[in-house]
Amino acid sequence: MASGHRSILIAGAGATGLTAALELARRGHLPRIVDSDTGPVALAESRALGVNARTLTLLSPSRVTDAILQEAQQLARFRVTSKGRKLVDLDTTKLPGPYGAIYALAQGHTERLLLGKLSDYEIVPEWQTVVETVAGDLSKPRVTMRKADGSTETAEFDIVIGADGSHSAVRKAVGIDFPGEALETSFYLADFRYAVPIDAGFAEINLVDPGIIGRLPVTRDVLRYISTLPDFERRIQHPAPVVERVWASDFRVHFRHVDRMAKGNVFLAGDAAHIHSPAGARGMNLGIEDACWLAWLISEGREKEYAALRIPAVQTVLKQTYRLTSLITMSNRVAIAIRNLAAPLMLRIPAFSQNLLRSVSGYDTQSPPWIDGAL
Repeated sequence: MASGHRSILIAGAGATGLTAALELARRGHLPRIVDSDTGPVALAESRALGVNARTLTLLSPSRVTDAILQEAQQLARFRVTSKGRKLVDLDTTKLPGPYGAIYALAQGHTERLLLGKLSDYEIVPEWQTVVETVAGDLSKPRVTMRKADGSTETAEFDIVIGADGSHSAVRKAVGIDFPGEALETSFYLADFRYAVPIDAGFAEINLVDPGIIGRLPVTRDVLRYISTLPDFERRIQHPAPVVERVWASDFRVHFRHVDRMAKGNVFLAGDAAHIHSPAGARGMNLGIEDACWLAWLISEGREKEYAALRIPAVQTVLKQTYRLTSLITMSNRVAIAIRNLAAPLMLRIPAFSQNLLRSVSGYDTQSPPWIDGAL
């Protein structure tokens, strides 16, 4: 069977699933994509914000990158301070290649840009459609789906991609474990809209020891604050008069990843396969990376190589985000003092600062061989 004629089902129409559909479509496939929600992430809920240079490289052939760059805010600097003392001031523009290391764009906007490009191929997600079972011979998975009107459909597919989030129905249906741990620390976030434009060109973490208050731009008049402190909102020093509190949420950080990202012809991508701290803004970007690699491998008839190629990248990112999260949430006073003394010294070492920049940009994972000149 020609690769372009294989029947493919994608469960999950978030950024990972939409990317998988788009990358498959531009290679001649016509995947179905279903999602249990009513539509993409609400624009008011910023959720995943960071879009790194690796993602921009991966989405450049589909021209989604051009659209992202028109809307996103480039984060030219990343700063870490403690009691008014600057520990880190990283210039993220000093990166080889056509893009800066990282940009800010609310997840709902990113998803809508992906949806717009996907519509060029006449592929539209089937919203309010729930995957209930994945059964049978997993070389030809049989999937039962329940639709919004309560009716069910059972069909066989050549390939099933589970991009349906951390509670993945696909992962559970095929019996793939999701081991890991949850941190005791909770994180809290809130987005505020201001009466006038604010400086949206940098991200900053203020270490209050113990605890953090981070500041990230969402748009030119909206900032996100993220903290480990339940009362962080009263500590915020707002840069301008507040018009409204746009959105707020809280969550526990988990570090989990599957031991295998495939079983038969069922493949897992994004949060269905790995979750970790938001430190470093790698979550959505890593899922998009999974999707692009899987689509390329499917089009090459090499999808059996997917797990072996992706697990090392997943392990690298989880280790880095765990280390970074531990550094910014430590409570031992001696450890804090050592960190605050060492951080500025380490950043003076060119190799260290370059490695940090590569991590922020996402260039610390394998370069995509299908894109000429990719870093």
